[in-house]
Amino acid sequence: MKIEMLYLLLGFATVLAPLAQGQSTPPQPKITGVLTILTPKPGVTVEQVMKIMPAEIRATVPLYLDGKIQQWFTRGDGKGVIFLLNCKDVAEARALIESLPLSKENLVDEQFIPVGPLLPLGILLRDSPANK
Repeated sequence: MKIEMLYLLLGFATVLAPLAQGQSTPPQPKITGVLTILTPKPGVTVEQVMKIMPAEIRATVPLYLDGKIQQWFTRGDGKGVIFLLNCKDVAEARALIESLPLSKENLVDEQFIPVGPLLPLGILLRDSPANK
């Protein structure tokens, strides 16, 4: 099975499982972090980014060491970075990112995606013999 199909099925399971149980709306997932994607704004040059990069590094390393940045990655296409932030919601993540030099200089576009445990996994626990 292709991974795309698996993601599609898991997405449907997240939405359809509560409906099958007679609930009118799916339960809201518990937010355990915020996936944050930063990409240079259109027209921003590498030189502009590199000018700010030493200050950006000095600002992000303490966040990593304090546990606010759980994981960080360079995008495989070279078009920015991805942080998995230990934040309770998008507002907290936005405040954290907007305090960083590249954001303060308005050089990056920001995307914030709240994430949490996969809801359909609860179905496995609910339907297990130990819970009957």
